[in-house]
Amino acid sequence: MLKMIAKPLFLVMCAAMSFTAPMDICMAQDKQETLGQSVKEQIPFTLGYLTTTSHLLAFIAKEEGYFAEEGLDVELIPFASAGELATGLEVGKLNVALIGSVPSITFQSNGHDLTIFGGAMTNGHGYVIKPEFVPENREPVIEDLKGRNVASVKNSIQDLELLIQLKNHHLEIGEGPDKVNIIYFNSQKDAFAAMQGKEIDAVSFFPPFSSIAKANGYRVIYHCKDVEEFHNQPCCRQVAESSALEERKDDYLHFERAFIKAYVFYKTNHEKTILDVKKYVNLAPETLEFEIYGGFSSNHPDPDKSATVALKKQVVDAGYTSDYDIEPLYNTAVYSEALNSLIKESPDDPILKDLQEHFKKYE
Repeated sequence: MLKMIAKPLFLVMCAAMSFTAPMDICMAQDKQETLGQSVKEQIPFTLGYLTTTSHLLAFIAKEEGYFAEEGLDVELIPFASAGELATGLEVGKLNVALIGSVPSITFQSNGHDLTIFGGAMTNGHGYVIKPEFVPENREPVIEDLKGRNVASVKNSIQDLELLIQLKNHHLEIGEGPDKVNIIYFNSQKDAFAAMQGKEIDAVSFFPPFSSIAKANGYRVIYHCKDVEEFHNQPCCRQVAESSALEERKDDYLHFERAFIKAYVFYKTNHEKTILDVKKYVNLAPETLEFEIYGGFSSNHPDPDKSATVALKKQVVDAGYTSDYDIEPLYNTAVYSEALNSLIKESPDDPILKDLQEHFKKYE
């Protein structure tokens, strides 16, 4: 497993300081080191996230001290939408934002100088329908949406997948008994809340709303991971202002190292991962267990460039935005260097080797 190497020589320092410095200073340094924090000055860094298990690598990196080990004093700031996260980057409030792949692409296409440099989650979304609209003797299918009001979120991976699914099944969008009426909301939270009323019959979801849907008795029409076309569908991406990524390359390199360390922890320590996530997504442990380890999504730091480039074509084909050159706005070098540096430190770690293989496949 990945070794988190302690750096301090505080015992030697304490011996040298014992004649002039109080012992409690050394004890404080000792405590700091046992938390995985570096005694060197921590560089302030801000990370914007949504309250979702999709962003758990950030929570682990903070709670397990991996950001601090890398010399970063990271403040995690919650936001309500992708648009707010992008604005946070552009006004200098954020150094990194975890933004959905589709809004990241549309923001880039519309002239926002934002670069994708890593990942956070793959798959994990889909649609549910109220049980009264599906016969009890069979599983829901996409055709069950005919004549229904479907709540969705514009400029989201969930909505793009729905449009693709409707097209593939020859279903028209609009009002009427043979059409699917899509009603848009500003956020997934608002869309899901609308299911409590009589006007909405089905709704999109991403973690942790699939668990909430299950608790409410809604029935799953599909999880995207079960649709062949959506295999390895990139969702949340690590995004930064292009100029900041260039000017503070070392800081972003250390940020990425912390994210990769968090991934190793997530793969090897389920119980503590759930406890870390619960501090940011306050749900029952069994609900978090389902969302994190239930097999419907993967929290992955890889940039997944080829998969995202393929997704960009789907976004353009769906009419979400016009085509553009994504190459200048996609940076895989930071992740590659961070991963290689960790492999050099722990060459036999099987999880790091798996990450290396994944990167080679989807670079």
